[in-house]
Amino acid sequence: MLMMFLEVIYGLIYAIFYSVYYAIKNMFPDHFSKSIEGETVLITGGGSGIGRIISRKLAGLGATVVTLDVNEQGNDETVQMIRKDGNKAYGFVCNLSNKDEIYKVSKAVKTQVGIVDILINNAGIVSGTSLLDTPDEKIERTFNVNVLAHFWTIKTFLPDMINQKKGHIVTVASLAGHSGTNKLVDYCASKFANIGMDEALKVELMVQGLDSFIKTTVVCPYYISTGMFAGVASKLIPILEPEYVADETVKAILTNKPVLIVPGWCSMLVTLKSVLQTDPYIKLSQTFGFNCSMDQFSGRKETEAIESIK
Repeated sequence: MLMMFLEVIYGLIYAIFYSVYYAIKNMFPDHFSKSIEGETVLITGGGSGIGRIISRKLAGLGATVVTLDVNEQGNDETVQMIRKDGNKAYGFVCNLSNKDEIYKVSKAVKTQVGIVDILINNAGIVSGTSLLDTPDEKIERTFNVNVLAHFWTIKTFLPDMINQKKGHIVTVASLAGHSGTNKLVDYCASKFANIGMDEALKVELMVQGLDSFIKTTVVCPYYISTGMFAGVASKLIPILEPEYVADETVKAILTNKPVLIVPGWCSMLVTLKSVLQTDPYIKLSQTFGFNCSMDQFSGRKETEAIESIK
């Protein structure tokens, strides 16, 4: 009993220490930033939205950027922008809803570019209809792109990270992964899965003794004005600008931040969820407009659906 008590005390002290440590890192990010110069970054959904902005920012820091996207034209435009900036980039067309194609393209990336140091699973898709109005194939595609694609890319690139004792896996999830929303049942479920996968992966890396050199970051932003959620009406929380979210994401990567919630004060709402009962929390969500935010949703055209969003 004494040993168990001491272990609990140690765990509490450890948790408090790292809470203070990360608070200081958040206050002075420049003093804790790592260099990614010469590293290779692979980002899915880099052909538009925040994927494109993040790609250009990381390339500007000296990284070689590899972007995977089903949108060949958008992908090529991102690559040309980066190269015009005087930086290195490669583009690969990839249907992220197809496991075999992901494995095939990932193999080509390793052969033509090299080992991936930072993997950013950013691509996503949204249906934006009520559950009973969403066709089965759209629900399947949501999970294939938003969730299962993460598993296939991680299984492809994590072994190389382990071998070289260096790596970073970034999961771009959403605040919709913390709170359910009307007309987003499939999307919210996929983002809940993203957050759970990242958390379990963190634990697995720690148990295997790999967390000292392989870092993970999960990014949970509110709606972003990329066009993917066109028509969304926000009651109290402002729709986020892509540039701002991209900046915060890059900072999180450079400082190895485990969890990024944007805007930051929304972490209080996430905390409240664990304290309040379901009905009171749903009422609170209604006050903030979560339950009606999708009423005027229009979204992108079908051909532009898979892209970097949140």
